[in-house]
Amino acid sequence: MMTEKFIKNEQLNFIKKQIALIKDSTKKNVPQNILAAVIDLANVKILELFPNISLDQQEMLDLSRLKTDKEYEEYIQHLSGYMLPFPRITEQQLKKIFPKHKKLKLPDLSDIDFNHLTYLSWNDLRSNKKFIVCELEGKMVGIECEFAPTSKKNLCSFCNSFGEVSYFSTVTKAKKSKNPDYYKAVGNLICANSSECNKKITNAEYLETFLKDSLGL
Repeated sequence: MMTEKFIKNEQLNFIKKQIALIKDSTKKNVPQNILAAVIDLANVKILELFPNISLDQQEMLDLSRLKTDKEYEEYIQHLSGYMLPFPRITEQQLKKIFPKHKKLKLPDLSDIDFNHLTYLSWNDLRSNKKFIVCELEGKMVGIECEFAPTSKKNLCSFCNSFGEVSYFSTVTKAKKSKNPDYYKAVGNLICANSSECNKKITNAEYLETFLKDSLGL
């Protein structure tokens, strides 16, 4: 029995999104050949997420044999067993990531579902700071940002979904060679609720690029 975990949170979210598109087409009673094309395209897009997977894993991901809502649910349930959890992190490790903060307000780690996490984030309302921690190239890194809640709904830069957002900005360490003192503040709108964001994020590319820019990597 193959038990190797190979699916990240954002990849499972992407697969769920493809299933939602297929279900939508089914509800609209589109002609069979169109539905088959929607399913084929979903399969192609899903396989593109996993360039180096085995034949067993490819077969496991194949959507074309699924027909009923129950089968789709069982498929997601089955794939959930192959998820790569977010690396376990301790309060000590978090303090090490943010050494400047002697009184760092930490999240309650026992409350967090690490299986469905692309990034870890929490707010310190006293200082209007938002902290974001993520794994980059095998190493846990973090940034702190100034954040301000907004009353408007908008698109989140991380998950591309429409909802309640906060505006946050951070000073990047990316330097311009001509001016070593050059620092650039980068602002973004991201989901006010990071656990909702983690349920919807389907691609971690923007998040990772943002972290690399902010940290000058």
